Amino acid sequence: MRTASYFIIFILSIFSTGCLKDIEPSDALTTGSLTATKEGLQQGLNGAYALFKDHVSFNGTVDGNNMYLRQYFQMSDFAGDDIVCAQTTTDPLFYSFSLDHTATQTNSRYFWYISYKIINDVNTVLESAEKIANPDESIKQLIGECYFLRALCHFNLVRFYGKPYTQDPSASGIILRMSTSDPAQQARASVSEVYDAVMADAEKGAELMNQPRGVQFGSKEAAWALLSRVSLYKEDNDNAIAYADKVINSNRFALETAATFPSLFANALTGKETIFCVAFTAADDYGKAGSIASMLYSDGNSGWGEEYASQSLRDTMAAHPEDVRWSYIKPLKDGSGNLQKKNGIEVYYISKFSFQGGSPTLSSPILFRLAEMYLNKAEAAAKKGNTAGALDNVDMIRRNRGLQNSLYNRVLPTGKTALDVVLKERRIELAFEGHRNFDVYRNKKDMNRTYWGYHLPGLKESDVNLSVAPRNYPNLITKWDAPRVIYYVPIDEIQTNRLCVQNP
Repeated sequence: MRTASYFIIFILSIFSTGCLKDIEPSDALTTGSLTATKEGLQQGLNGAYALFKDHVSFNGTVDGNNMYLRQYFQMSDFAGDDIVCAQTTTDPLFYSFSLDHTATQTNSRYFWYISYKIINDVNTVLESAEKIANPDESIKQLIGECYFLRALCHFNLVRFYGKPYTQDPSASGIILRMSTSDPAQQARASVSEVYDAVMADAEKGAELMNQPRGVQFGSKEAAWALLSRVSLYKEDNDNAIAYADKVINSNRFALETAATFPSLFANALTGKETIFCVAFTAADDYGKAGSIASMLYSDGNSGWGEEYASQSLRDTMAAHPEDVRWSYIKPLKDGSGNLQKKNGIEVYYISKFSFQGGSPTLSSPILFRLAEMYLNKAEAAAKKGNTAGALDNVDMIRRNRGLQNSLYNRVLPTGKTALDVVLKERRIELAFEGHRNFDVYRNKKDMNRTYWGYHLPGLKESDVNLSVAPRNYPNLITKWDAPRVIYYVPIDEIQTNRLCVQNP
């Protein structure tokens, strides 16, 4: 079905290339526009960081919905089972809920475009830096940040457009862009080749970054955190643990407590757990038009508030109402305390991207934090057969989330494996942070979305009966090896790069 639908789209696009041909090349920054000085490098690098949050012109227009981080979180989390959609919509975000992807969907096209624009910018900075003889430590720090950002962007791309490493490392990945002089006509590297390049860049970045500039910039520890994540995705469990331990043993970070965790995401820049975040200021508050929070939360006027915490996630958390992680799930109730519904779906807002400076639509999204390092260690230990080590690391999280009276204490629940326990904790701890979709499929598990929501094709409000589970709808279960779990390579790349082969 995917192949047939893509063929139709491709044929249509041949006759409507007017809407596709004007994509701007990622070359606004050139080595000629940078001075080979610390100030010049910093200027260029600051521009690359800004691309994670700016609304950049694409296809001749600036669309408030187009922003790297908005697409990153929507394309990952909306395709998982933690967030439910309360209506159908023509917004491209709906393709993630329905999994009915196309090669022309704007959100995916923009994410591909802006990712390579960031990569081009850091490549430009790196090439300018090559002109500096005997760079000092401050310049090496900037160079290291470039390697880190290039690794991060390539890794995020391969997660969306290539099969999980654990499924097929020889499958087609994405285009590796390691230099501004790379030919435009270039074949996709394999998934394993992309992972190798990501690891090499992150390792090089870690070696160079010895003058940390704050959690809004790359750092040695951020590179180690990326290396731990990449190793975990490869099931290189020893390195997943080793790199996580490097972050933990740096003593730069600490787990938030049950008292402080509820304010972590509103205060990401000063949070004890934050390893790397993208800094937004009040001037970057996009409000209802284009913020990450606008689809997930509303104070009545601040956002659209059309996507909510799913029944599946809430059921997973239900045994422990004392868990402080509930603080990021906000039920909408009327003056009489009745839970509100939208199109038959219960409204449980999500606030992980809200309340920086008190604003309901402002946050500085965290991309790496310390809790993930303990969870990486836990998963790797479980896969190595070290149940005690896995449960110890899970309990490190739980005792800091209000569950000090509900620790595992090295005892598995009846009928559960250590991996079951770890993945459940990972789901709850990292909910809405762009992990769940990847965690399910890389572990060769099916995605179970057997709950009411408009990911179910043809659903009408009159069909919704919250007292029973939905039946006989497509999209209830997605098999781990289904082609639709990854996105099509955007049509812009396919049309302009003859060597780039489309996903099936």
